[in-house]
Amino acid sequence: MKRIKIIGPAYPYRGGIATFNERLAQEFASMGIDIDIETFIIQYPSFLFPGKTQYNDKPAPENRNIKRTINSINPLNWIKVGRRIRKEAPDLVIIRYWLPVLAPCLGTIVSLARRNKHTVIICLADNIIPHEHRSGDRLLTNYFMQRIDGLIAMSQSVLKDGNSFRKNLPQGFCPHPIFDNYGEKLSFEIAKQKLKLDPNTRYLLFFGFIRDYKGLDLLINAFADERLRKFPVKLLVAGEYYSSPEPYLKLIRDNNLENLIELRTDFIPDDQVNLYFSAADMVVQPYKSATQSGVTQIGYHFNKPMLVTNVGGLAEIIPDEKIGYVVEPEIREIAGALIDFYENDRIAEFEANIVEEKKKFSWANMANTFLSVYNKIKNPE
Repeated sequence: MKRIKIIGPAYPYRGGIATFNERLAQEFASMGIDIDIETFIIQYPSFLFPGKTQYNDKPAPENRNIKRTINSINPLNWIKVGRRIRKEAPDLVIIRYWLPVLAPCLGTIVSLARRNKHTVIICLADNIIPHEHRSGDRLLTNYFMQRIDGLIAMSQSVLKDGNSFRKNLPQGFCPHPIFDNYGEKLSFEIAKQKLKLDPNTRYLLFFGFIRDYKGLDLLINAFADERLRKFPVKLLVAGEYYSSPEPYLKLIRDNNLENLIELRTDFIPDDQVNLYFSAADMVVQPYKSATQSGVTQIGYHFNKPMLVTNVGGLAEIIPDEKIGYVVEPEIREIAGALIDFYENDRIAEFEANIVEEKKKFSWANMANTFLSVYNKIKNPE
């Protein structure tokens, strides 16, 4: 293996997938592999993007070969890019798949690239079937799935979804590695001071883009449980709205939680992520549906207890009552876990267990999973 190309979001785009691709490229480079990333000129039409901006306003990552070449809405561009990659003939193309609307673009590019009979196409799938369904999703995804050579997923539920399109596709499983590129863990006191939070209050953290499937409404209702009022705890919501804020704001008003929920609903830049995680006692992910989540792997990096719901692949990586809680996506269960956490003062116990558990989630494991699937494809039994 000499040359690998990653196709997917990267700088100047922001978000977890872009950060992941850049960190994975770093891992392959450390193995002595020639690696580059091709990202988008246009990633989404603006009307499909729910946030304020798609772009990162920070400096580009150092020592990463990132090229902006792909226009997701121009078929002539797809053909041009696919033919060029076919001529370049990298050994492996890793292509990210997370949204069916991109299937025509990505599927066309890799279909042309692999015609050189040398380049292997392995998809790293965040979702095969998206959380928020649209008409035509399965048709579009099927177009893409028929044009790849292998599949890697970070949760068993995504592999199962992949098998519903192609049963005998060479595949691999590797949990999402720990995001270790968000700086150092700070003391509670320093983090709260930098964020201008009350130094005498404990904080539960809901972090990341706010979309309806992530269950913030469940968490707000759970946090309204009167039993939590005996603890000096507030809910810290950190992340940009990707759905209408009004239903959440109404829930806060209806439950008289205005003074108990701290809203920081702008995009959180990378250089502030460590502040939010360092300030929190526990990270809460009350998702209604999920595959895997980069938020859990940031939590691991900062040795933070986590509460997740028993959906998708979240329960696969959070041992229940060892480093946190796995509960059903129901208000009463979420509230019960929050109360248990504080009543039994579990933070030190959970943090100690995280130190050992997190060793499973290395970037070397992810890189080696790609190499293993590549070898399966090149040397079938």
